[in-house]
Amino acid sequence: MSTNQIGARIRELREISELSQAEMAAALQIPLETYVNYEVQGVDIPISVLYHLSVMFHMDVTELTTGRSAHVDSIFVVRKGHGQSVDRYPGYNFSNLAHNFKHRIMEPLLVTLELSGHDPALVTHQGQEFNYVLSGTIELLYDGRRTTLEAGDCVYFDPSHPHGQKAVGGTATFLTVICEEAIHAE
Repeated sequence: MSTNQIGARIRELREISELSQAEMAAALQIPLETYVNYEVQGVDIPISVLYHLSVMFHMDVTELTTGRSAHVDSIFVVRKGHGQSVDRYPGYNFSNLAHNFKHRIMEPLLVTLELSGHDPALVTHQGQEFNYVLSGTIELLYDGRRTTLEAGDCVYFDPSHPHGQKAVGGTATFLTVICEEAIHAE
């Protein structure tokens, strides 16, 4: 799924809902310019914003990012390398490991981080988050602190505090499971 398609889908949903870009930015509590970039380019959209948008439009994150509804409600197997891949921004890729399971309360994502010379943009969202490092080394920036995590290390935290992850020393991969209370609020 290309980021431009996600931006176009968000714009279309906003227009159908008869909301202005300014109203959307206010509802998401982000600057108008940032929201406009999401619609135009579809890039750098934090997972937390995708969740909030899915709640606003009464749809699953899968439907928002792919245009197709999740349809499995009892068991869903994802084979190695076949999660729903979503491009976010350079050096940060994630694969949704439960994209076809409808009404899910957790969002399991396989995240691959490329080495970067700068800190990631920090995000906040509701709920709880769990990260388990599979390979490489990541640095978790959390509420003004830095914690280095290596393969086999894990962390469970309150994501309402500013946080982000970056690779240290090379490519790193981690499993994150996000449970955001607002995902299915109606």
